Amino acid sequence: MAHRVTRRTALKTGAALAATAGLPRKATAQEPKRPAIEAYTDQLSYAPGDEMKILASGDQGYFDLKIFRVGVERTPTDVHLKVPVESQSVPKDASSHGCRWAKTTTIKVPESWKTGYYEVVMGRGNAEKAVAFFVVRPKEPGKNAKILLQLSTNTYNAYTNWGGYSLYAYNGRHKVQGRRVSFDRPQSSQFSRWEEPFVKWADANGYALDYAVNSDLEFRPEILKNYKLVLSVGHDEYWSAPMRDNLEKYIGDGGNVAFFSGNTCCWQVRSEDDGRALACWKQNFGDDPHYKAGTHKTLTSLWSHYLVGRPENALTGVGFLWGGYHRSHGQFMDGPGSFTAHRPEHWLFAGTDLKKGDSFGAKLPGYKVVGYECDGCELEWKDGLPFPTCTDGTPKNFEVLATCPARWAPDDCEWYEKWQKGRTGQAVVGTYTRGGTVVTVGTTDWSHGLRGGDAAVIRITKNVLDKLGK
Repeated sequence: MAHRVTRRTALKTGAALAATAGLPRKATAQEPKRPAIEAYTDQLSYAPGDEMKILASGDQGYFDLKIFRVGVERTPTDVHLKVPVESQSVPKDASSHGCRWAKTTTIKVPESWKTGYYEVVMGRGNAEKAVAFFVVRPKEPGKNAKILLQLSTNTYNAYTNWGGYSLYAYNGRHKVQGRRVSFDRPQSSQFSRWEEPFVKWADANGYALDYAVNSDLEFRPEILKNYKLVLSVGHDEYWSAPMRDNLEKYIGDGGNVAFFSGNTCCWQVRSEDDGRALACWKQNFGDDPHYKAGTHKTLTSLWSHYLVGRPENALTGVGFLWGGYHRSHGQFMDGPGSFTAHRPEHWLFAGTDLKKGDSFGAKLPGYKVVGYECDGCELEWKDGLPFPTCTDGTPKNFEVLATCPARWAPDDCEWYEKWQKGRTGQAVVGTYTRGGTVVTVGTTDWSHGLRGGDAAVIRITKNVLDKLGK
């Protein structure tokens, strides 16, 4: 969700239609000078043995190209090349339909490369550099790890405004919100903010992870059967129906999922161009072709929208409509940034020494785990304990273990006619079982507690990985 969608923006249709159709309004100001080098890869993830195309544009001449794996350390690979680069034009619809650049070079992913998050760095000496990313999937899924981390690459793309537009008006040209975004352009990764602290902690503590990306859940669902536990970490906001269908089947078949994330599965997207683009009409759902065709279940709006009728709560146990912001967007800016434990006898809290009413997750300055965007569920309180009403899609056996107040910003929600104005929600930690077990922490910032060494957050995370990932 991240940035406010004002009523004025919600009603601004003409320019937004042009933007997502690849026909942005003519710029009235001088276009910014392009960097010396820019680059992206032709896929988000590769298996060892795959050919990876790198597409770059820059000043005429040769550039150094190096590739690094980012884990507990940033480790250089043996790829160090000098590649010729030429300047390539940026199409008017690059944001929505990609750059269509000619390939700069091709690299075969070595069989020896470990699964993980990799960076392609291109530059000359100490001058400005381009950084592109990709994921290497395991050569043999599940052989060396029973935990799969799928990165929130749909969210990375949604916020990327390279070429002029993203799925947000605040960082779009002329403050116009796009409705389609392409992966075939330089991407702004969010890995360092969300997943990297988790990855570094897991690597340092002996937890083996295999890696994938959001779209692998859609286009390679067969990999799921190899794992005991699938992870979502950080800001996992944009999900397609096939992604969700495949993960829900995995849970029903006995697989476990841990959502160490918030604002999760908030917006439905549709993959286009064989997964190289995402369509999402958001608050302008009436302009979505699926609305006009009457196929409302696949509208690219809120999963919790009454026309879609498939709240994310049914997958995660919680949702953004019953959560909101904490220490962000003007909401609870002086909030504690911590959870209050309600059922400390639960296995999730084993070894934490927490008692009912104790707070956790904000012991260290600068590492508060409740923050930015949070998910919750409708609650009723009995004898001082919270229970889900289960009227919002939350499973009937969902247990609420901890909470912290959260609230939507007023101008972020008023476009939705079903919104209850003035409602305060909660970030909710909880769990349910439906075949497999699902755990959610209801906040984007959980991994910040791992980075800060918060003892309770670390123990809870270990409890989840040890119980569900082995």
